[in-house]
Amino acid sequence: MEISTLATYHCLAFGWYFFVAYSITNVRTEERPSEVFLYGGQWKYLTVLNLVLQAVFYGVSFLADVLRLIKKRRCAKCIISSRDLLFSVLAFPVSTFVSISFWTLYTYNRELVYPKSLDGVIPLWLNHAMHTAVLLFAVLEILAMPHRYPAKKKGLILLGFVAFLYISWVLWIYSVTGEWVYPLFALFSPAGLAAFFAGSLAVVISFYNFGEFLNRMIWGQSKFCF
Repeated sequence: MEISTLATYHCLAFGWYFFVAYSITNVRTEERPSEVFLYGGQWKYLTVLNLVLQAVFYGVSFLADVLRLIKKRRCAKCIISSRDLLFSVLAFPVSTFVSISFWTLYTYNRELVYPKSLDGVIPLWLNHAMHTAVLLFAVLEILAMPHRYPAKKKGLILLGFVAFLYISWVLWIYSVTGEWVYPLFALFSPAGLAAFFAGSLAVVISFYNFGEFLNRMIWGQSKFCF
């Protein structure tokens, strides 16, 4: 894509994610089911955190495009490095994990991840914006332009660290409230939950590797935007 086209796309994507994140974080208090949105509010859900992550990523991408358009190449290189690191380590694997894991569990038993009581609070379009469109945007981003992936060890360490932070947040909420962020977690013994978290991390890592594979297959090793 031309830089101006990329800038337009990234600006629109940033606006979209900002709007979706604003919409879900401003659900009126009186409409919220009693069993959700308690301690930690919406910020305990990976889906909502992912919306913020995507908004940040597309904001950084738009800034990189603008700097390239005005020929500020020295500044652009630094921003582009941040953009590529965000996309490769977090934006693509987390979006893919959120979408695929949500719809898999939703199909099996929606009450484990998205209680029916939410249907009266969160409209259908917003549900798909949070859990379907995120995957489409992630794939479109790979198709739109190449991204430089970090060394595999560095990428996996960063991804593992972020996963550790989120799991710690989930466990902290349980220690304070006695309630799990997702009803699914209550089905496991401590050992089973540890295995579930480890398995989920393995799945996220596989999505990281898949994103790197797609990027390499589509763009090769040498085409990067500077």
